[in-house]
Amino acid sequence: MSNGNLSMESTEAPVTFITGGSSGIGAETVRRLLGLGHRVAATGRSAKKLASLTEAAAEAGAGDRLLTFEGDAADWGHVSSAVEETVRAFGRLDYAIANAGYATNGTVETGDPEEWRGMVLTNVLGPALLVRAALPALKAAQGRVVLIGSVAGFKNTPGNLYSMTKFAVTGLAENVRMLTTEYGVGTTLIAPGRVRTPFWDERADAAGPMISAEHMVDTLVWAISQPRGVDVNTLVVRPIGQPN
Repeated sequence: MSNGNLSMESTEAPVTFITGGSSGIGAETVRRLLGLGHRVAATGRSAKKLASLTEAAAEAGAGDRLLTFEGDAADWGHVSSAVEETVRAFGRLDYAIANAGYATNGTVETGDPEEWRGMVLTNVLGPALLVRAALPALKAAQGRVVLIGSVAGFKNTPGNLYSMTKFAVTGLAENVRMLTTEYGVGTTLIAPGRVRTPFWDERADAAGPMISAEHMVDTLVWAISQPRGVDVNTLVVRPIGQPN
């Protein structure tokens, strides 16, 4: 974990917690929100990538507004303690973004079952753990849950276990919305299509149109910028030319 002393001007800045914040969409979200003045807590598995994120924040003059936590988004102890430390350090929590996730190779016919457990736990259990850990602080702040799903959570492809996990996130978003709306807490599902990130590195199906991570984060920032009382629930964002 890294942190610093907050200036008086920054103590009222929004606070955002994001899982999987060390690369791809997550890292771009951290950079963007810091640039907008947020205080941000980011988790990730890679200490090296988190260190690079911290270094970049310091170079941009935002080092005192970033906390980083190395750990597993599917581990309750890690998630709950990281959220608690974020609230302790920054005083509140306005946005909780469940972004951590990954895909394994192959299908339910050809894939390696030993790799499936980690993917299912990260992609399905992870978002639920974040909601559980963050909800008390979000209720106090009248904040918002953001779940990063996928077009794969709306469109099946043959034997795609990753798609099954994202269908679960789609379902989770609606049942969380039904729970939290009475508390004044919003819930947004963002389901991107193909986004140009390390997710596609060395994948056989990497050819095809993609949007940039920056464009994807434009959508996220728009969603969390809505006035209090406006609940934007489901956003599907594809590149032009992606048919599925």
